[in-house]
Amino acid sequence: MIPEEAAKMIGKSDPPMVYEIERGAIKKYADAVGDRNPLFWNEEYARNSRYGSIVAPPGFSGWPVQWTEAMPGLITGGILDKLTAIMNKDGHPFILDGGNETEFKIPVRPGDILVISSKLANITERDSKGTLMYFCTFEVDYINQNGAVAIRMLQTMIFR
Repeated sequence: MIPEEAAKMIGKSDPPMVYEIERGAIKKYADAVGDRNPLFWNEEYARNSRYGSIVAPPGFSGWPVQWTEAMPGLITGGILDKLTAIMNKDGHPFILDGGNETEFKIPVRPGDILVISSKLANITERDSKGTLMYFCTFEVDYINQNGAVAIRMLQTMIFR
């Protein structure tokens, strides 16, 4: 049975975070991951593509405008910390990253401002060889300055 305190957190959100997309950061990210696609660094090539300009590689969503922690993250601190404390208290001290499902809806471009919001969408319980595990799914939306969802991600954290 899902701990009552944890179930009450479903639907709760962390405060939104604001990220900026910088042209130089796009190139640095592409270099760091070894992606030589000219859409990410060659202005002329990108201008003549169907995108009309440089775009960010999938997985790059910019840098925080203002850091409120030593290392910013989508589900570090806030709701995840509260959920972890509840699960620890209920006898489920182990946490595992259950993976991400990411949908890239529209290109992210230099100059974009993304507002990122994360909420605990669901908790499901599963039995694994007599051990209860809780799969906690977070919905994360990256909304650009025009109000369009650029990226939608589901992130799963597993407690046992």
